[in-house]
Amino acid sequence: MVYYDATNLAADQDRTLQARLCSFAPDLPWEVTNRAAVHLWFERHFGHPVEPLSSLQHAVATWPEYATAVALTLRDDDQIDVIAPHGLEDLFAMVVRRNPTRVSVETYHERVRQKNYTERWPLVTVLPA
Repeated sequence: MVYYDATNLAADQDRTLQARLCSFAPDLPWEVTNRAAVHLWFERHFGHPVEPLSSLQHAVATWPEYATAVALTLRDDDQIDVIAPHGLEDLFAMVVRRNPTRVSVETYHERVRQKNYTERWPLVTVLPA
């Protein structure tokens, strides 16, 4: 789960939310991240700094592949908003393509290896960076 809260960048907020989700659905592999705080830990984890993100939409637009740059938000009226700044074409066509906004060619290749896309989904097409 991702969210955007620029008023509270504390990592313990993520842990608290993750614990709540785990209590509701313990069999799911929950991971909670406040996208407003990414700039605080990104360099330590990935080796290069990034600018602070201005919104959840801005955050999703920087995700590693166009097909994965999709998020859903449940509104108070139970309607669902789709955040897909690069469209849904790659997702529905099962195409993995590097999003050059933030991901280097090297990181993209490593991610493709780690995610093992072609083994997990034999019909997927992974495009070269």
